[in-house]
Amino acid sequence: MPIKQTTTLMRYFFLLATFFITILSSAQMLSNKQGKYTRADTLRGSLRPERSNYDVLKYDLFVKVNPAEKHISGVNKITFKALKRLPVMQLDLFENMQIDSITLRGKKLKYRREYNAVFIEFEKPINRKRERTLYFYYSGYPIIANNPPWDGGFIFTKDQNGKDWVSVAVQGTGASLWYPNKDHLSDEPEEAEIHITTPQGLVGVSNGRLIGKEKIDNDYIQWNWKVVNPINNYNIILDIGDYVHFSDQYKDLDLEYYVLSYNLEKAKKSFQEVIPMMDCFYEKIGPYPFPEDSYKLVETPFLGMEHQSAVAYGNGFNYGYMGRDLSATGVGLNWDYIIIHESGHEWFGNSITAKDIADMWIHESFTSYTEAIYIECRWGLEKSLTYLNGLRKTMVGNQTPIIGDYGVNAEGSGDMYFKGANMINTLRFMINDDEKWWNILNKFTSEFKHSQTDTEAVIAFFEKETGLELESFFNQYLRYTQLPHLEFKNENGNLFYRWKTDVENFNMPVELLANNKEIRIEPTNSWQKLDDKLNTDNLKINFRKFYITSNLQDVL
Repeated sequence: MPIKQTTTLMRYFFLLATFFITILSSAQMLSNKQGKYTRADTLRGSLRPERSNYDVLKYDLFVKVNPAEKHISGVNKITFKALKRLPVMQLDLFENMQIDSITLRGKKLKYRREYNAVFIEFEKPINRKRERTLYFYYSGYPIIANNPPWDGGFIFTKDQNGKDWVSVAVQGTGASLWYPNKDHLSDEPEEAEIHITTPQGLVGVSNGRLIGKEKIDNDYIQWNWKVVNPINNYNIILDIGDYVHFSDQYKDLDLEYYVLSYNLEKAKKSFQEVIPMMDCFYEKIGPYPFPEDSYKLVETPFLGMEHQSAVAYGNGFNYGYMGRDLSATGVGLNWDYIIIHESGHEWFGNSITAKDIADMWIHESFTSYTEAIYIECRWGLEKSLTYLNGLRKTMVGNQTPIIGDYGVNAEGSGDMYFKGANMINTLRFMINDDEKWWNILNKFTSEFKHSQTDTEAVIAFFEKETGLELESFFNQYLRYTQLPHLEFKNENGNLFYRWKTDVENFNMPVELLANNKEIRIEPTNSWQKLDDKLNTDNLKINFRKFYITSNLQDVL
């Protein structure tokens, strides 16, 4: 997901950086309530038997959209498998939406509603390993987003020719805002079909591949799409507009593009960036994870979102982030932020998905690091490091932890983007072996492909592959606001150093520069003496590679 628009102003107001960064740290959060949680939050974010006792296998979603009335109606045919005896199941649909009926094998089921949760009672409990398909009919006027994609909802607008242009963005808010589903990141359907009924003259675009269209009546047409890979709920999308389609090819991957008719020539030029991006990502982080469903960019009336195999694009065919450079270094103006960032989510967020939104850093930190990867592929490592270092100054607040609270649908700090990217970059130079580093990233996207995971599993993977103890490293960056501080003291002309951290037993190698010569030391939380033979006249920390703080210059 893109970071919030207003944060780009910070590059112009460095004297007010502290003020803006404080705002940023809270403004980027989609759902963090800082511990003030309600029953509704628990129902949305937790796993109880009504949710955990079944596995969703498929959504077959039919949605009719009436832009003039800002109204939708439809049915989701939900195929599921009971993992344990299942007398009651929880699905989710926002309480402002109407339930028309819920049926199983032609019979209506009883249900009760509590906030946005719907508890469905089966006439007879469904036994373990049984598969069933229920039909959930619904309709209503969905919530309209005031500032998409940062607040969830539908977008009903007009293009510059006065034609209807419709989309929806619901990350954090919940896909149950517009269709019934098991609205929790831990369970993805293995496949999905999305059937969008639009007014005649408009095109309906969704995830996966177009498998056909059919005329409903003189006023409406239905567009049928199919996804054959697992997909998380907030990635399921509908886009409706006066779209034209063009395509390209990268190796065996189909590249499909849908843009407003009058933007065709701009898009053909702008979207050429996809080819060098794929070249870079295939090499550095592994093959595209959903080739069966193709890769798509779809022009949308909001900035962007990582909708799987149908990436939302609204950057105006500009370089940078709406024509601005988030890093204030100039490096960010060489490429289209939304194409690179949102496409990076196909690997991190869409293929590798956090089980709980509290671990959203797994999506955003790695994806923000793909920006630096792309820069390195195109313009070299030094430009990449310049970009990352610039982001530390303009885009990181260090006010609240990156990891949120579990079980209540709560994200942590917006620092999950660029503090997280700098954390991952630091890990790279801790390893100090680029061939090994890129092999590890490729293995990460391969072994965790199409899975739901958590912080503990990610740490365990990187510990195994690097041979390093990394729990303290990740915990310091993710669970605390302060960066690792490399503390020095001078006693009788001798320099001593140690890590000062919130976590105990913090072990992290770091690189010093002495007359531009690279020297690695391995500080711990205990004082160690610096080598007497080391010339300290021009001693520096390599801050470009390591995201830490230090008092070295004050001591020398």
